[in-house]
Amino acid sequence: MHRRLVTLAAPALLGPFLMLGPASAVRAQEAPPPEPAPAATAQPPQPAKSTFEVYGFAMLDIGQNFKQIDPNWFDTLRVTRLPSSPKQFGEDNSTFTSVRQSRFGVQSSTPTDYGDLKTKFEFEMFGTGVDQGQTTIRLRHAYGEFGQILAGQTWSPFMDIGVFPNSLEYWGPTGMVFFRNVQVRYTPISDGKQTLMIALERPGASGDAGIYADRVELQNVKPRFPLPDFSAAYKYDQKWGYVRAAGIVRRINWDDTLTNDNFALSGHATGWGLNLTSNINAGKKDVVRLAYVFGEGIENYMNDSPIDVGLKKNLSNPVTPVVGDTLPVQGLLIFVDHTWNKEFSSAVGYSRQDIKNSDAMVASSFKNGQYALGNILYTPVENVMFGGEFQWGRRTNFTDGFHSDGIKLQFSFKYNFSMKFGG
Repeated sequence: MHRRLVTLAAPALLGPFLMLGPASAVRAQEAPPPEPAPAATAQPPQPAKSTFEVYGFAMLDIGQNFKQIDPNWFDTLRVTRLPSSPKQFGEDNSTFTSVRQSRFGVQSSTPTDYGDLKTKFEFEMFGTGVDQGQTTIRLRHAYGEFGQILAGQTWSPFMDIGVFPNSLEYWGPTGMVFFRNVQVRYTPISDGKQTLMIALERPGASGDAGIYADRVELQNVKPRFPLPDFSAAYKYDQKWGYVRAAGIVRRINWDDTLTNDNFALSGHATGWGLNLTSNINAGKKDVVRLAYVFGEGIENYMNDSPIDVGLKKNLSNPVTPVVGDTLPVQGLLIFVDHTWNKEFSSAVGYSRQDIKNSDAMVASSFKNGQYALGNILYTPVENVMFGGEFQWGRRTNFTDGFHSDGIKLQFSFKYNFSMKFGG
């Protein structure tokens, strides 16, 4: 608590009491009149200064996998990485430890005559792609923002980070859109109550040859993306929370590079999606997070999906016996974050994803996934958090009738840091 020192002129403070009697009246008359206060001098406005912040956290995850999961994803609950056949990853029951969620970032703000220039560079230690399973640097954000224009890598406008629950598990709900993408973004409206943004994003998609994967003809079909993905989002804020609607449209091409055979396998498709999300403040202690997404050929924007394009049989045409098919997908999420008091909080909820597979996909292909968790988080002091969480997930295959469960118990220890310079 800051203390303020206030100096008052003694005559002004004691005047009413000095007038109570004759002696007081004499003393009051003998007191010199107060000197007039000096006129306030107008101070010129101080120019804004640049700021630079270093921030991040160190985090340990430790727990028990009571079932199997792909060893490269031992510290997550990615339902697409659960077994697609019995004992695919060995026996049940394994302990895991990880510091891969640990994060480091820097950000700056520089005033100019035309508005603030903002930059952000952030990475974590969670390896994916060719680095899956490793503890190594993974870029999260790298962008600059000047006025209404943002360029670089950050959250896609098609996703809403506001519906991600306050979970310990790193990967998050299977049925939500979650994608950081390279983009150029324009935000014509952002006034605290309404936000409108549009973007051109880096295109990309994946496909699967399914039951024909061993055919040389299909191995020589290559993807091509002639246009950037186009996304847009509108958000409406109120005291009770917000609603948000986002959409995306994309062009996916595939080219047959074999010209000396009897097949013509080139083609193209349009992917599209709509993502509806909301946060509702249910009283002072609860936030309800909601999301529903649907579309076709947008799986790489989903948090945990396999492929965007599958094969569909077209056997009546001997020249093009199979065609690419953008897979329909829908996902939903409902979570509640509850604050018990200033030290304890919890998150609990459920999410699922359903894909309509094409008829040439293998029987063990991923069809749908479910995800649920509940936790208790303890924050004894600012920037320190301990917690425990129970997690459950299920993967169901396309047509072979097999499903597998993931059951985990996780404990985490998180220590934040931040240092700001300038300003």
